[in-house]
Amino acid sequence: MDLARIRNASIIAHIDHGKSTLADRMLELCGAVDARDMRAQYLDSMDIERERGITIKLQSVRLEWNGHVINLIDTPGHVDFGYEVSRSLAACEGVILVVDAAQGIEAQTLANCYLALENDLEIVAVLNKIDLPAADPDRYAEEIENVLGIPAEEVLRMSAKTGEGVPAVLDAIVARIPPPAGDADAPLQSLIFDSHFDQYRGVVSSVRVMNGVLEARSKIRFMQANRDHEADEIGVRTPDNEPVDRLGPGEVGYLIAGIKDVGEARSGETITDARHPADEALDGYREPKPMVFSGLYPIDGDEFALLRESLEKLSLNDSSFTYEPETSGALGHGFRCGYLGLLHMEIVRERLEREFGLSLISTAPSVEYRVHKSDGDVVQVDNPSEMPDSTKIDFIEEPYLIASVLTPSDYTGTVMDLCQSRRGEMIKMEYLSPERLELRYRMPLAEVVIDFFDQLKSRTQGYASLDYEADDYARADLVKVDILLHGDPVDAFSSIVHKDSAYEYGNKMASKLKELIPRQQFDVPIQAAISSRIIARETVKAYRKDVTAKLYGGDITRKNKLLQKQKAGKKRMKNIGRVEVPQEAFVSALQLDD
Repeated sequence: MDLARIRNASIIAHIDHGKSTLADRMLELCGAVDARDMRAQYLDSMDIERERGITIKLQSVRLEWNGHVINLIDTPGHVDFGYEVSRSLAACEGVILVVDAAQGIEAQTLANCYLALENDLEIVAVLNKIDLPAADPDRYAEEIENVLGIPAEEVLRMSAKTGEGVPAVLDAIVARIPPPAGDADAPLQSLIFDSHFDQYRGVVSSVRVMNGVLEARSKIRFMQANRDHEADEIGVRTPDNEPVDRLGPGEVGYLIAGIKDVGEARSGETITDARHPADEALDGYREPKPMVFSGLYPIDGDEFALLRESLEKLSLNDSSFTYEPETSGALGHGFRCGYLGLLHMEIVRERLEREFGLSLISTAPSVEYRVHKSDGDVVQVDNPSEMPDSTKIDFIEEPYLIASVLTPSDYTGTVMDLCQSRRGEMIKMEYLSPERLELRYRMPLAEVVIDFFDQLKSRTQGYASLDYEADDYARADLVKVDILLHGDPVDAFSSIVHKDSAYEYGNKMASKLKELIPRQQFDVPIQAAISSRIIARETVKAYRKDVTAKLYGGDITRKNKLLQKQKAGKKRMKNIGRVEVPQEAFVSALQLDD
C-alpha cells in the first residue's frame, strides 16, 4: 500500500473524557460497523470494561476515510494503565488529545500529552462534549493554549455523543498527522505492541510493520526469544479480524503463528524474516516497574496449578504485572504479585476470577521497601513476613512519588490538608487559570496506594484529578506490626507501617478480627505487636457450656466444684488448641474498602 495513504493515530485523554465514544462515532462514520450491530464502547471487548465504563486494554482498528487508511488505537485513561498508552504510542505517528469542554485539562491529560511529546508525535487537540450545558469551549481552548502551547484556533470542537464535529476530526487526522516512514525493500522489522492468548489458536499478537513486508505463510523469527515460527495468518482488524496476504511498512494488523508458549511473543518483541533477518531489533519498551505488591492465594489449595497457568496467560495480555511463588503459613501456596496501582490490582484479580474461574484471596497491599541491615547488607522487602528481625536493622528506606493534583481553587485548603496528613511535602503550586490550579507534592507511595484517590475525590466532590510518577527512595521511621492469634503470628495480617500509624493499625485490625473470628472452646487473645511489645489487644470470649444445669438446690460448693473442673479442662484445651480462622475472615479482614 502507498505509504502516503496511511495514518496511524492513538486517542489519548484523561479518564471519562470520551475516548471510547469518539472511537464509536468514527467506526460509524467510516462504515466499519453496521448500524444494527453498533453498541456503546464497541472496541471494549471485556465484560469488566463495559460494567465499569472504563477502557482497560488498548484496542486497534483499521478505518477508511476519503481514500486514506487510518489505523486507530483506543487507549485507557486511568493512571494505572498508563503503560498501555506508552505502548500504543510506539506504533503511531500522531495522537488525538481529547479534552472535556466542561472540565478542561486534567492530570492525565497533561501526563499523556507529555508522553506524546517525548515520542515526537503530532498532536491534534479536540474539545469534546460541547453539547453539555456546562461546556465552555472558548475558555478551555485558551487553557490548552496557555498550558500545552497548542494554538486555540487549531483546537477542534465536537460532541462524540451526537457526532457533531467528528468528520472534521477525521479530516484533521488525514491533514495534520504525517504518513509513516518505512522501506518495503529493507529486511522485515515488525513491532509487537500487544498480545493475548486464544485457547484455540494460541498467541494472537498486534503488530506494526516498520520496515519490509510481513507475508502470510512465511518463516519468521522472534528476535529476543530467538525462535522461528511460520506466520499461519496475518490480517487487519476492521474491527472484525480480516485475513490478508501481506502487511507492508506503516501498516498495523494482527499475527497468528501457532505459538503456545506465552513467553515467546511478549510486547516489545521484534519480528523479522527467518531467511533474511534484520541486523538489529527495534527498541521495544522499557519494563514497567511495579508499585504495589500483594499475595494472591487460591481459596481451594488444589487450584494452585491452575492459578500458575492463568497468571502466565494473563501476563501475556497484560505484561505490566509481575508474579513469583510464595508460601504463607496461614494461606498455603500462592503468588506474590506486583501491580502498577490499586485499580490495576483489582482488575487483575477480577479478570483471574472471571476468565479462569478461580476463587482468590488477596492479602493487604504493600510497597517495596529497602532495608539496610547492621552488617551493611541491603535487602528489598515487598512482603512484611520477609522483614529481618528489628535488632538486625540499621534503617529502612521507602519509595516516594511525585503526585500532581489538578483542582478547582475552592478546594485548595482541603487538598493541601489531605496531602500533608499523608506526609507529603509541597514542591510547587501553579495556577492554570484563575479558577484551577496544579499542586505538586512529594509523598510516600505507601500513603497513596490505599485510599488517597478515594479521599481526594470525596473531599473535592469529584472535581480534583490525580497523576503520579515514581521518584526516589528516602529514609523513614517504619515498623512491622504483627498480628498474633493465641500467641502465634499470622503472616497474612502483618503489615509495615509508619511508627505514628502503628497503634491505629493494630487497634483497627484487632477490633476487626474480634468481629470475624468465631468463638472457640477457650478464650482467644488477638494481639498487635511491634517486635515483642504488645500495642493492642482484643479477646474473643469462650463458649460457656452450662455444666451446672442438672444441679438444682443443695450446697453452692457442688456447683463450684463442677465449674472448677470445667475451667481446668478448658485450660488444658487452651494449651493444645489451635484457633480455627475461617477463610471468610481472611477475605473480610483484608478488604481494602475500609
